Amino acid sequence: MRGIREGMPVLARHAGEWEGEYIHVDPDNNVIDRHRSHLQCKFPDDGPYAYYQINTYTWDDGRREEIHFPATYRDGQIWWDTDRIDGRAWEIDPRTVCLTWTRKDMPGAYLYEMIQLSANGNDRARTWHWFENDKLFKRTCITERRVK
Repeated sequence: MRGIREGMPVLARHAGEWEGEYIHVDPDNNVIDRHRSHLQCKFPDDGPYAYYQINTYTWDDGRREEIHFPATYRDGQIWWDTDRIDGRAWEIDPRTVCLTWTRKDMPGAYLYEMIQLSANGNDRARTWHWFENDKLFKRTCITERRVK
């Protein structure tokens, strides 16, 4: 895992598949979107990426979206630069990973995410804070359970 296991042991504990729900709310906590998720968190032994995440989202109306997030590892962090996002992740304590990124299709917007992993490694909670021109415009609350 190219040094990630040693350099980012909390992230390494996220390896596997996760299912959950994303709930997007506006600044007043009104629900603006809700959908199911299936995430695959991989640490390839070879190839150009040290970390590879595949997110599959499904809505009740039948919509489905699959997004690939390959990342490199350096300086104790993982780094993304994909068609969709540019960002990085780092660990802050034995259960928490923080991320910050920008969406390339949303000029002036940036996000912060915090991920908490349970002691048994089978449950996690994630929150995103979305900012545009330095003003909060949305939050995302995610609850997930390891399925593999």
